[in-house]
Amino acid sequence: MATVEHLITAEEIFQLPNLGRCELIRGELFRMAPAGSEHGGIIRNLTVFLGTFVKKRKLGKIFGAETGFYIHRNPDTVRAPDVAFVRSERLSEKLPKGFFEGAPDLAVEVLSPDDRPGYVQAEIRDWLDAGCLAVWIVDPDHETVTIYEKARDVVVFHRNDNLTGKRVLPGFSVPASEIFE
Repeated sequence: MATVEHLITAEEIFQLPNLGRCELIRGELFRMAPAGSEHGGIIRNLTVFLGTFVKKRKLGKIFGAETGFYIHRNPDTVRAPDVAFVRSERLSEKLPKGFFEGAPDLAVEVLSPDDRPGYVQAEIRDWLDAGCLAVWIVDPDHETVTIYEKARDVVVFHRNDNLTGKRVLPGFSVPASEIFE
């Protein structure tokens, strides 16, 4: 087993230039390969649908992929969902230049071909433990969206279903098939 000589802090990674796609998990830096075009297209679709819904109702802000959320300290964890939503009442007038303090209300993760089930489950736990109200796991291969609102409150939406915002975005609804177009 490898030992880590120095745990990295959120402040250190924010200062590193040209770091690329990565997350900081309990003080360790995890680099990620660039996502493919299918992955990016799904993120675009979700961002448009969620962004339009949230903006029209002035519910808060949608954040794009690579936005870092500082969800744990000592050792530091900064995760970056593919899409995130934060309610208006949690936002200051001006967004910080650094990482957002705390979890988003909604974290959306689109699975990549190299994602491992154990890693995804740990990510879901991290988000929920940090106060995230809902985590959506989008599976392009099976064309499903699994919504976790608590570890045991899980709903799966299939391609032919209407994806709803449940408690975190009441009133939001879109045919799941449109996410995968």
